[in-house]
Amino acid sequence: MNAQQSLVEEIRAASRSLVRDWGFMGGSFAGGDLSPSAVHALIEIEHGEVSAREIATRLRLEKSSVSRMLRKLVESGEVSEQVDGRDSRLKNLSLTAAGKRRVAAIHAHARAQVEEALRRLQPSQERSVLEGLRLYSAALAAQAPSPGERPGVDVAAGYQPGLIARITQMHALYYARESGFGQRFESLVAGGLAQFCDRLDKPVNGIWTALRAGEIVGSVAIDGQDLGDNIAHLRWIIVDDSVRGSGAGRRLLAAALDFADRQGFGETHLWTFSGLSAARHLYESVGFECVQEWQGDQWGKQVMEQKFVRKLAASQGPDSMAPGQRL
Repeated sequence: MNAQQSLVEEIRAASRSLVRDWGFMGGSFAGGDLSPSAVHALIEIEHGEVSAREIATRLRLEKSSVSRMLRKLVESGEVSEQVDGRDSRLKNLSLTAAGKRRVAAIHAHARAQVEEALRRLQPSQERSVLEGLRLYSAALAAQAPSPGERPGVDVAAGYQPGLIARITQMHALYYARESGFGQRFESLVAGGLAQFCDRLDKPVNGIWTALRAGEIVGSVAIDGQDLGDNIAHLRWIIVDDSVRGSGAGRRLLAAALDFADRQGFGETHLWTFSGLSAARHLYESVGFECVQEWQGDQWGKQVMEQKFVRKLAASQGPDSMAPGQRL
């Protein structure tokens, strides 16, 4: 067995041990009688109103399984359902008072479990645990599409014919419907993207598109020039409605962050605004943290703008493997 094979087997053994210690093999999980999927669903619902479809995507479970699990949580009085005001076919989920108490108990148990484990480590080892888990989780997420992902969606690097118009269209249609943005927003997207594409010959800049049958159905970019100070700017991340919830957005984000890490950027920044709970969850899952909020109208409407920052881990460098939008 060579060194690489030995490393693989050691990681597999450590992963099996984690699964057992966390309680996934049976018995009490998270200090209660709920299944792992139910515990994770409650935590996702705690972040803000979500639909069953969004829960299925985030947990990477089949919709039928999620439907049965959520039905039990509703019947137990821990989750409530409300018809979506914009689409009567959808039901938004939220925690009841009982559900909030349950989630508080789950958090208390999990924090105690982590704190007890960290007490057995040296202080210098604590950050290594966090960085290792983040890197491993992101790498697994990048290689494994979610169960509902449609076949034939590929991620391609570099300019594609029609890219400027198509990315602008996806942004304009989605944010007009969801946030009430209008012509000013569309013009900002088109103008900024056109200017950026003229700089794609620079090695610190990159753009990626999700393609299905030759059609652009998603995008993301890393602008390595406009912020300076060795900071990468994550821009124009979006997926078309037809592939929303498929995992395409996560694959695009993984490609962009892998590029930023390989280039050795100390930080990656992105600008967005509050209310986009699914997007925020995705950003935070790969290491972004919200560092600033303020009221602004740069996109043509008053919103709570947000700045997110992801730092390059100390253990990473320009050649390491790791696996939004200010317009």
